[in-house]
Amino acid sequence: MNRRLQVAKYVILDWLTALLAWTLFYFYRKQTEDPTFHEHFQLIFNDPNFWYGITLIPTGWLLLYVMVGAYRQIYRKARLRELGQTLVITLIGVTIIFFVAILDDIILTYKTYYQSFLVLFTLHFTLTYAARLALTTATVKKIHNKVIGFNTIVVGSNGNATKIYQDIENQEVSSGNIFIGFVSVYDKEDFKIGQYLPHLGHYTELKRLVEENKVEEVIIAIERKETDTIDNIIALLEETAVVIKIIPIMQDFLFGSVKMSAIWHAPLIQISPDLMPAWQQSIKRLMDIVISLIAMVALIPLYLFTAIGVMLSSKGPVLYSQERIGRRGKSFKMHKFRSMYVDAESNGPQLSSENDPRITPFGRFIRKVRLDEIPQFYTVLKGDMSLVGPRPERQYYIDQIVKRAPHYRLLLKVKPGITSWGQVKFGYASTVDEMVERLKYDILYIENMSIAMDIKILIYTALIVLQGRGK
Repeated sequence: MNRRLQVAKYVILDWLTALLAWTLFYFYRKQTEDPTFHEHFQLIFNDPNFWYGITLIPTGWLLLYVMVGAYRQIYRKARLRELGQTLVITLIGVTIIFFVAILDDIILTYKTYYQSFLVLFTLHFTLTYAARLALTTATVKKIHNKVIGFNTIVVGSNGNATKIYQDIENQEVSSGNIFIGFVSVYDKEDFKIGQYLPHLGHYTELKRLVEENKVEEVIIAIERKETDTIDNIIALLEETAVVIKIIPIMQDFLFGSVKMSAIWHAPLIQISPDLMPAWQQSIKRLMDIVISLIAMVALIPLYLFTAIGVMLSSKGPVLYSQERIGRRGKSFKMHKFRSMYVDAESNGPQLSSENDPRITPFGRFIRKVRLDEIPQFYTVLKGDMSLVGPRPERQYYIDQIVKRAPHYRLLLKVKPGITSWGQVKFGYASTVDEMVERLKYDILYIENMSIAMDIKILIYTALIVLQGRGK
C-alpha cells in the first residue's frame, strides 16, 4: 500500500472541492448583491479579493484538516464516521471563515447573512463529502476484496489462535488482514495453528518482527493459561505503532468493551496506537511551542540568575547534559542547570537523595523550585520532549525498572515531559523502588491523556514551584 499516494489523493480532492465551493459561493454573493451580475460575471476575475480567496481559503481548509488528523490512518476510514467528522469540521471551518473574512463585509440584511452561511456550509460539505465518499468507498472495496490489506501477526498458537484465524479468513467481507505468521508464548514441538501459518518465533521477538515485516496489526489470541504474559506482550507492542486487537471473553461483551465498526467482521477488542484524538495532539504540540517560546523569553532574568548562581556555587559548566530515552525508545540529550559538583557520577550512575552530598547548596535550592529544569523548554521546542509527560529516564535505570515492571515500556509510547502526574504527586525518585512507585501515576496519565489533564498538571506544577514544595 502506498500511503503517501493515498494521502495525496485526499489532499488534492479536499483542495479542489474547497476551491470549487468558495468559487461558487463567491459567485452567489455577487449575484445576491447585484442581480445583473451574471451578465458581466467575467469582471470577477479582475477582483483581487477573488484571487486571494481561492488561494488562501483552500489552504486554510487543508491546515484545519491536518490539525484534526483527517489524513492519519488513511486506509482505516469509515464512511459513516467520515460523514460526522466532515459535518463537524465544515461547521467549524465555515464559522471561522465568516468571522475572519466575511463578518466585516457588506451585509444587506441579517437574513442574507444567515443565508450566505448556510450556502457556504452546504456547498463545502456536499462537495467535500461527495469526493471523500467516492475515494473512501473505492478504498474500502479494495480492502473487502483483499486487493490491499494490513500485514498481521497472530500471538498465540493453539485453539483460540486457530479459531480467530479461521473466523477472519472466512468472513463474508474481508477486514483486510494479510496474515504473515504467528508467534508462540511457550515453546513446544507442535502448534495447532502451524498448519495454516508459519511460525515466526517467540513473542519476545515481536518488536523486531513488526519492524522487519512492516506489520500494521497484531491479534492477541492466547489461551487462558497464558494470560499471565498479556502485560508483557502489550508492553512490547506499545513501543510500536501497530493496532493491537485482542480476542474478547464473555465479560468484555457484558461490560461493553467490544466496540464494532463493521457488521461482518470478527468481534475483537481494539487498542489504538493513538492515546489522544488527533486534534488534541495538534493542540498539545501547539501548546508546547507557544508556552516554550513565551517561557524562554519571559524567564530570561531567571536564566541569568540561575546561570550566575551555578557559576558561583562551584567550578564546572553551567549546563549539564545527559542522554535520556524518549518516545519509542529514541535517545536524546536533556539539558539542565548543573545542581551537583563536577564528577558527581565518577563511580557510575547514581540517583540523588534528599540529603545527597553531591548536590551544591545552590543546587538544592534550584531543584526545590525547579529552576534546574528551565533549559528543557528548548528541548520541548525541538520536539524531543513535551511540557507534560512521563519523566525521561536513562537506559541504565530503564533496564532495572523493566525487570520489575515490564509495563514501564508503555511510557515510551508518548513524549517525555518537563512535568508529569508522577512528578506532581511524587517528585524526584531517589531509588528504583520509588521509580516503580511513581510509575503508577505515569501509567494513569497516559491512560487519561487529554488537553484538560495537561492543563491541570501544569497548574499544580506552577503551584508547587511558587510554594517551594518541590521534592
